[in-house]
Amino acid sequence: MKKFFDYINTEVLNKAASLNTANISVKIIAGILVSKFIAVFIGAEGMALIGNLRNFLSAVQSVAIAGLYKGVVKFIDKFKNNSIELGKTLSTVFYLGFFASMLLAFLCYYNAEYINSLIFQGNYKYTYVIEILSIVLPFYALNMFVFAIMNGFSKYKILFIINIIGQVLGLLVTILLIWQDNIDGALVAVVITPALNLLISIVGILYRKNLMNYIKISDFSFSVLNNLSPYMIMALVSSIAIPIVLIIIRNYLIAEIGLKEAGYWQAMNRVSDYYLMFINSLMVLYILPRFAEINTKKEFRKEVFSFYKTIMPIFAIILLVIYLSRSLLVSLLFTQDFQPVEELFGYQILGDFMRVLSMVIAYQFLAKKMFAHFIVLEIFLFVIIYFTSIYFIDLYGLKGAVMGHCLSYFMHFGIILLIFGSSLFGVLSDEGIEES
Repeated sequence: MKKFFDYINTEVLNKAASLNTANISVKIIAGILVSKFIAVFIGAEGMALIGNLRNFLSAVQSVAIAGLYKGVVKFIDKFKNNSIELGKTLSTVFYLGFFASMLLAFLCYYNAEYINSLIFQGNYKYTYVIEILSIVLPFYALNMFVFAIMNGFSKYKILFIINIIGQVLGLLVTILLIWQDNIDGALVAVVITPALNLLISIVGILYRKNLMNYIKISDFSFSVLNNLSPYMIMALVSSIAIPIVLIIIRNYLIAEIGLKEAGYWQAMNRVSDYYLMFINSLMVLYILPRFAEINTKKEFRKEVFSFYKTIMPIFAIILLVIYLSRSLLVSLLFTQDFQPVEELFGYQILGDFMRVLSMVIAYQFLAKKMFAHFIVLEIFLFVIIYFTSIYFIDLYGLKGAVMGHCLSYFMHFGIILLIFGSSLFGVLSDEGIEES
């Protein structure tokens, strides 16, 4: 495990300190303040509606950039010293993202009423919010394109500054809109704040303005598109399916139990998102590149169990502290009206622990480009989350939603262990990890 800490002390800290850790910290602080304002000025009912809109926006944003972000960063980093291939990559991604975002914006704008009925079940009239979303969508896609360029060129300091300014600006705009228009202001803030970063990003990209010369419609390359397609498919499956499932479950809670109870579940999900951000960042920075390097079952087994022995106990202690201090956390993050959220912590935390156990191994799918395995397993996960959640909600009410979450990740971890059983528990050999 010495290699792990050596890596943490060099690569991870250098990158995370400038981009990930600091950025995530600011994001969490901003998220906590926004959640507090929502709880105080709007309540649990507004929390539920905002949750549905956020999930829909997350899915739409991924489609708007065609799931290209991670693949683009990888290819820009690979070809940054090859002007011909760099030009093909930038041109292909720019025009694909441009047409995808414009088409999606057009569809959202002229189907705003239908989308409103899907997100809010027709009980609330927020068609104008969907129309605003469609207008700013191309700006979001362009911002992500700029981010990908800077990330691909390892401009972490500039990205860090842009993210910090964007988070602060987004926080101020959100608080102002919530204070002025309550739920309407909060919903508008959800759809416009992601696009605000573009104003800052444009300033940041000026130092690379010569890159604009590389973007030509004639350099659009289907070979580049073919190379990026696996990343696109994986990103789209993950980023679309989960938000849609969450919207369906939340709408089921609203219909069967109540809007306020759905808001409690959304509040629990927000808390979960906060503490998972750091562990997700750590795995992206260390596990994914490390798995890409190893080629034998022995190395794979060593890395997985080393992570389990060193990081997971610390994560378990953090989760235990969160569980024991749940009353204080609910009061600090929300209001006393959100006290029923305390009953959801146990199953949610246990499910999240199993989720991280699964993710550590599942990153092997990405590292070794086992795209078919990844997609099938992701679809399986979304299906079982839906069915177990609905089943337990019918039996146990609100708590059933987190019970379904917990059982789903237990089952997901079990499937992961079956797939990689020979690599983790079988007789060691010199065979490549791909044969596991």
